[in-house]
Amino acid sequence: MERVAVLSGNHAVAYAVKLCRPHVIAAYPITPQTQIVEKLAEFVERGELKAKYIRVESEHSAMAALIGASATGARVFTATSSQGLLYMHEAIWSAAGARLPIVMAVVTRAIFPPWSIWTDHSDLLAQRDTGWIIAMAESNQEVFDMTIQAYRIAEDERVLLPVMIGLDAFSLSHTAAPVSLLDQDKVDKFLPPRRAFSFLLDVENPITMGNVAFPDHYMEFRYLIQRAMERAKQVIREVEEEFYEISSRKYGGLVEEYRCNDADIILILMGAWSGDAKVCADKLREEGLRVGVLRIRFIRPLPIEEIKRVSLGRKAVIVVDRDISFGGAGILFTEVSSILQQNNVTVRGFIAGLGGRDVTAKDFTQMVRQVYADLEVGEKRSRVEWYGVKEVI
Repeated sequence: MERVAVLSGNHAVAYAVKLCRPHVIAAYPITPQTQIVEKLAEFVERGELKAKYIRVESEHSAMAALIGASATGARVFTATSSQGLLYMHEAIWSAAGARLPIVMAVVTRAIFPPWSIWTDHSDLLAQRDTGWIIAMAESNQEVFDMTIQAYRIAEDERVLLPVMIGLDAFSLSHTAAPVSLLDQDKVDKFLPPRRAFSFLLDVENPITMGNVAFPDHYMEFRYLIQRAMERAKQVIREVEEEFYEISSRKYGGLVEEYRCNDADIILILMGAWSGDAKVCADKLREEGLRVGVLRIRFIRPLPIEEIKRVSLGRKAVIVVDRDISFGGAGILFTEVSSILQQNNVTVRGFIAGLGGRDVTAKDFTQMVRQVYADLEVGEKRSRVEWYGVKEVI
């Protein structure tokens, strides 16, 4: 019988991974993800999960170990954060280039210096060009569900790309909430054993992986990854529909639309603070201001069609970034602006909450009111500003 457990976001990941029956787990601790691999170690030690648990000496080694295991046909998992993710960066490219369906949880954490263990999205979004499918959860329940779905997406023969699942440090990772679990037999039917493909490493039929590609062929490998990313959009939708059949839960595919149908202004953002943005939208509607929220669930593949469909015809779109691309703007703002630049849509960007600084529904309300006031006086320029920055010298 299915049950509800009160779990932190980290433990929600671990329980989901256990249900997916990975063969190999590579573990290296880094705050704030360490609880994920600690809980998985408990499952393995108690015999509840039959997996090879590899305690590696670095995050780079963790990904290298998974590349080797996945290349032989194993289902694999790891988790990391911040500097650990950056240390993995070289191997992350290798995993995608080799078309290996690795799944990894990323507990998002600000990058040093200065040192910070609190959330922002710079670490996760720095991987957007690597060929990985990149998702971001809002709640502990979604973390659990996304992890199970990630294996189905990654292992689909139309995709065969690795997936990383982001969850905000502390606001999800260390915060406990009720999570509806699934029975093992349901997950087994939803996620059958990984299929073997012809390009897997096999001592009986040796092949070379990751060899030199001369200019006559290199570009085609990159083109194939792009095609797989485009196909992943439909796979993500299909997998969520199938998951709904076993869980009665769905989130909207690549994006979640909240009160967007009649909205004059759309708030676009990703992650746990999306709940505060929804509270802001609800309260402003009580005052007659029609605000909706478009939550980005998958930043790769980029939901171009959904962003365009929801944004066109609005008075303005507000993009709130928990990151900064120095010398440019927020990463989400840049992506959204590139999609809408030909469509005469006012796009306002706010950079907020870096290093875990609290951003509440009241703050989102202030951002929306500011944009409404600008529109009333005819100020429709697209621009970016920093929200809540203290006076600095």
